Amino acid sequence: MKFGSPLSEDLRAKFKRRSVRPRVGDSVRIVRGEFRNIEGKVTKVLPKKGKVNVEGVTREKIKGGTAPAPIDSSKVVVTAFNLEDKLRKRKLEAQ
Repeated sequence: MKFGSPLSEDLRAKFKRRSVRPRVGDSVRIVRGEFRNIEGKVTKVLPKKGKVNVEGVTREKIKGGTAPAPIDSSKVVVTAFNLEDKLRKRKLEAQ
């Protein structure tokens, strides 16, 4: 299964790529669906399902309480990278 998120216009121009695999710590903006226009950091990545959890995006549970709502990775735009991983930084800047 393909798993990636499009980049914002400025990141697309800077890194000369259209999409990237989201990681924990990346800042994203949701562009489609019920939670449109919410911005936050990725708190969890679910690669087998192709989804990410974004901080501040929760859904009410039937028994009460809240649970994080998984968002499809294609429905978010990456606005800032978490570049703590040196290998990821090198890969992005190599192109």
